Amino acid sequence: MPANVLIVEDEPAIADFLRDNLRQDEHKVAAAGTVRDAIRLLSDERFDVVLVDVGLPDGSGLDVLRAIRGGDAGDPGVGVIVLTARTEEQDRLRGFQRGADDYVAKPFGYPELLARITALHERLRRVTRRDLIAVGSIEIDVLARSVRVAGTPVPLPAKEFELLATLARDPERVIPKAELLERIWGYRNSHTTRTLDSHASRLRRRIEAIQPNTRYVVNRWGVGYALVAAAA
Repeated sequence: MPANVLIVEDEPAIADFLRDNLRQDEHKVAAAGTVRDAIRLLSDERFDVVLVDVGLPDGSGLDVLRAIRGGDAGDPGVGVIVLTARTEEQDRLRGFQRGADDYVAKPFGYPELLARITALHERLRRVTRRDLIAVGSIEIDVLARSVRVAGTPVPLPAKEFELLATLARDPERVIPKAELLERIWGYRNSHTTRTLDSHASRLRRRIEAIQPNTRYVVNRWGVGYALVAAAA
């Protein structure tokens, strides 16, 4: 199955080479040249594999890796391959300690890199249970990261999807805000952010745009959020 790959690389020749070849091999590809752009893309779109260089103009590729694994940029479970000219043992250990799945040294051969991407993608697909969840008229395919409301596709940013899927796995249960913040964003202090409330509000509006006069995402004030089978 084709993967959705994010290339985080500031050398245009390398980024273009990878993008062109991966697309020829039927993968979907996006590219970022900075830490900031990578984190923005990861927050807006769901990727299967991230290829990240260590040396970037505005920081280290390990900052991207830290943001991913910490839940601050996209899916914490996305596959990450560190792609860099830094080949000392300490550099490799640092990458693995921060959560890298694989480490490929530059210069690299494209066939080997493709094989590593394919193997990582297939491994992650095998360990990811294909969840098909239905709550009322909401249908969620967790592996495909797709949502339908009353049969209408509803594209969701990564964190809104994670919030909906988390609530849908335990419908009707009011999940405390602190639990949601820790599970989805990695935050342990619920008093430090209104991130959850803003994401829940946007998610509710997207659903209600398809089905007006319903309220699936319910805020139980002072407690948390629940997904109900359609409360008027």
